Amino acid sequence: MLKMVAGFFSLYLATLLLLIGSGLFNTYLGLRLTAVSVSEVWIGALIAVYYLGLVFGARIGHKVIISVGHIRAYSATAAIVTVTVLALALVDNLWVWLGFRFIAGVAMVTQFMVLESWLNEQTENHQRGRVFAFYMVCSSLGTVLGQLALTLFPRLNYEPLIFVAICSALCLVPVALTRRSHPALQVPAPIQIKYYMSRVPLSLTVLFVAGTIIGAFYGLAPVYAAKQGLSSNQVAIFLAAAVASGLLFQWPVGWLADRIDRVGMIRLNALLLSLVSIPLWGWWTFPYWALLLFSCAFGILQFTLYPLGAAFANDNVDPERRVGLSAILYMVYGLGACAGPLIAGLLMRELNPSVYFVFVSACALILVVFVRPQRVTGANLSEDAPTHFVPMSDSLQSSNVVAVLDPRVDIESDVSHDPVPEEELEPPVQPASAPAP
Repeated sequence: MLKMVAGFFSLYLATLLLLIGSGLFNTYLGLRLTAVSVSEVWIGALIAVYYLGLVFGARIGHKVIISVGHIRAYSATAAIVTVTVLALALVDNLWVWLGFRFIAGVAMVTQFMVLESWLNEQTENHQRGRVFAFYMVCSSLGTVLGQLALTLFPRLNYEPLIFVAICSALCLVPVALTRRSHPALQVPAPIQIKYYMSRVPLSLTVLFVAGTIIGAFYGLAPVYAAKQGLSSNQVAIFLAAAVASGLLFQWPVGWLADRIDRVGMIRLNALLLSLVSIPLWGWWTFPYWALLLFSCAFGILQFTLYPLGAAFANDNVDPERRVGLSAILYMVYGLGACAGPLIAGLLMRELNPSVYFVFVSACALILVVFVRPQRVTGANLSEDAPTHFVPMSDSLQSSNVVAVLDPRVDIESDVSHDPVPEEELEPPVQPASAPAP
């Protein structure tokens, strides 16, 4: 294990630095704009447009890498991210900020593609699961440290932006000085929407709703916490507690998901998320320690929805089409992450900050209502179901290139780039997960 980590140390370090800067920036953005009385709709829009850049920037990033190579593409996009961060200290126009955030999303997903291409290319088959897991840990740990880094800055001025820019510049160093050879770039799999809609419509629903909840969390949870009277340091810890809890509980939730019905797990997860949100609808005022406990509960429930939905989807798609599955899951999750901050921000502006948790309850109830065992037939169950639950961090803090490292994927036999035969394009029917062995 230590030898593996040492072998990929430069790539893991770059990932960690990248996510520290991103995690700090998103929280700072919500707190800073709230402090100057900017509408929650604008805050939600700035987070949404960043996720939009992450989702649609993959195709742009692929062309850039092909044109100039991995290190040059990474260096150029790291410089672009640094500039877009520093420019926010000089420009006050929110419309310009929207443009900067979209560009930053496109640039950052290109950086993720470079890092993940190297990991994919130089990982032996027997190491893929461990390399993937450690990459996910670095991603989540970077996000947690980014939240906690905000406690270093008691004033919400330009100083956090300088820190984010430093992280963005530093993540250049391990990649620019790497001795590794340029990897082969994974060609993005085509989005076979009709095929995957026919196989996993309920899984796609889970992923979209999970995206709306988590996108709203990163954009509006800092706003909610600030308007409850929490200091900037307390808000940072409030968010870090959620992300850290979500990471730590991936493994126990995965142990359960490999042994009991996954539809039931998703419904139970969503039901608990809906119920835990109710006390925070604005009826009572809670002390800070109680808010931290709620934050931990939310982290466990919301950050395990994506891997549960992905495991359910993998159970019901042919093994040789799972790279394409990862691509469409990434896209659907990202579109949800774009919609969530916008809807939650609008509701918070028109009503009150506590309606954020009403929004969370409503999203979770959608899963309780629509993801039901009665809608599952088992017609499209894959030959290797039940597949293993694979812990995953917030999926958008990566690119779909990393899907090749997923131990459920066999890249040598994958045919996601081939057209889907007409006979496989059946009407949407969500199959059941296989019983646990």
